[in-house]
Amino acid sequence: MQFDDLMRRYFVSTDLTEVTPAGLEAGIERCRVDLGLETDPGKRFALWSLLFMLGAAPDLDVAFENEDEREAARNFMDLMAASEAESEG
Repeated sequence: MQFDDLMRRYFVSTDLTEVTPAGLEAGIERCRVDLGLETDPGKRFALWSLLFMLGAAPDLDVAFENEDEREAARNFMDLMAASEAESEG
């Protein structure tokens, strides 16, 4: 799953500044539904990552049954936090 493809699928744009608040809410809801239905671990991780970046991801124990997948998500969260700290500093 490519990031731009996910953005177009759920928000009809790759630029969130072009998305209305209602469009953002609707896209997040569709993404959450797809996360709940998706069985492929890689695709689930991609959907969860998008939701995480939007501040709308479910808790790890809800999103991932497998501890390895939860650990990968924790690593992603750490990388995102480090990136934010680097850009602020």
